[in-house]
Amino acid sequence: MDVILLERVEKLGHIGDVVTVKDGFARNYLLPRKKALRANAANKKIFDANRAQIEADNAARRTDAEAASKDVDGKTVTLIRQASNTGQLYGSVSVRDIVDALEADGAKVSKQMVVLERPIKAIGVETVRIALHPEVSVSVKVNVARSPEEAELQAQGVDVMAAMFEKDEAGFTEEYDPNAEPGDIAAATAEETEEQAEA
Repeated sequence: MDVILLERVEKLGHIGDVVTVKDGFARNYLLPRKKALRANAANKKIFDANRAQIEADNAARRTDAEAASKDVDGKTVTLIRQASNTGQLYGSVSVRDIVDALEADGAKVSKQMVVLERPIKAIGVETVRIALHPEVSVSVKVNVARSPEEAELQAQGVDVMAAMFEKDEAGFTEEYDPNAEPGDIAAATAEETEEQAEA
């Protein structure tokens, strides 16, 4: 289906472009959300007559979005979640969680503005894009941790999972005796033998 875009649509085109899209995408997304018109003779005349007004409205919305972006750009939100020892979350961080955290921090965003490429399923710091307008997008950092202390470490740039595995490796190690038979108890050292004899 050919449509005339009424606003910039990512990976499609700009205002006034006539593009060919799949019928379902046009019927279910572009047309109901007033992002496009069907490309027929009548709609082309309507668009040409109203083009200046449509572009002026878009410019006004873009200006508002740029002003609002100052409140959102560069923000860091911390989400405390339960996770396994390997750092995998029990569940995932959703768009709603990010919106709620930003609103609690005083930023006004809606769920449609959050562009989450894939669900966040592990602890760590992720960068998430917020599209305030088709032509204005900013990024926020989402710090997912198991405790406020862990979130503080991650905010300082510490890789909590790597540090945890280093601690495990630095734990107890048993002395290796090349002459020991499988299942034998390690032979006592000479000092331990003397101590036992004195006791």
